[in-house]
Amino acid sequence: MDEAAAQAPTSAPGSVPAIVVMGVAGCGKSAVGIGLAAALGVTFIEGDRLHPPENVARMASGEPLTDQLREGWLNAIGERIAASVEQGKGVVAACSALKRSYRDRLSGFCPEIVFLYLEIDPGTARQRVGSRKGHFMPASLVDSQFAILEPPAADERASKLNATRPVGELVAAAVRLIRRS
Repeated sequence: MDEAAAQAPTSAPGSVPAIVVMGVAGCGKSAVGIGLAAALGVTFIEGDRLHPPENVARMASGEPLTDQLREGWLNAIGERIAASVEQGKGVVAACSALKRSYRDRLSGFCPEIVFLYLEIDPGTARQRVGSRKGHFMPASLVDSQFAILEPPAADERASKLNATRPVGELVAAAVRLIRRS
């Protein structure tokens, strides 16, 4: 199935959306996140820009991040999301959020976060990451992301989309999911 809601996101009518576009490297988090934020008229947060320099250097050298190294980064994203929502602004953030504990950490900053999981296969992710120019994440780290990936469970506020679809289709499908909630 191309489009599936693990648990239909629920929010009060007129509430400010807080959405995290998640998945492994190469799934299209940034492209879909930018398009979704534009379609909804909300702020976009690029999670990769919030990594501390040490994390970027580690990944650029081919070393995966540990849970401990991700904590500060997740906090920075969560704080930005919460600040936008507190100001009455909707927000879409791009963040891998690979483990449930990472999603729980983000939800601690804003319980109404909805996760949009862009599901992709390892081969396509490796190919996409390998063809990117100017990004710190090497294709050699894609497998480490799949090794720790915990797709959202049925009890999480998350929807899943097939990330092999074109970005425009994914954005349109995401807008439909968000507006249905």
